[in-house]
Amino acid sequence: MIAYKTSKAAKILFVGINPHPGSYRRGVPFSNNKMFWYLLNRAGLLQEAEDDLKNDQSLKKIYDKKFLPEYGLNFVNLVDRPTVDVTMLKKGEEEAGIRRTSKIIQSYKPRVVCFIGKIAFNKFNGTRKCDWGWQTEIAGLPVYLMHFPIRGPAAIRVQELKQMKRASGA
Repeated sequence: MIAYKTSKAAKILFVGINPHPGSYRRGVPFSNNKMFWYLLNRAGLLQEAEDDLKNDQSLKKIYDKKFLPEYGLNFVNLVDRPTVDVTMLKKGEEEAGIRRTSKIIQSYKPRVVCFIGKIAFNKFNGTRKCDWGWQTEIAGLPVYLMHFPIRGPAAIRVQELKQMKRASGA
């Protein structure tokens, strides 16, 4: 299970839709396909050896001990139940996670809220229309919608993460 950390120290709160079963078992978001972690590193949000990001045990230590306390990054899913594909989620299953995420945003006020992929953003906002990039603020906080990290050119995702890094002061 992926443990969520709450802290006023978060510079960026990443919001996903739900975990992959492999990531859920490891207790680390996006550890089934580690591209998210490589992108964070390439954007300068992490300063880790890529070999440590490839290794499940090292990555778990980085997530547990450094992700929030050292790097000021946090992560939450709208649905905690793992699925191989997002189409396996049931209608309305995200409602409790939307309320939880809203409370985290309002209570802990990260400097930037980053939705990972349009599905997470659209479920949170109850809409189907959005474009990539900066969105309308939530609770007075800047919101960014980034592309899903495991599809498409890595350079686009790195640039998105660098924008959030600048905006958050990370």
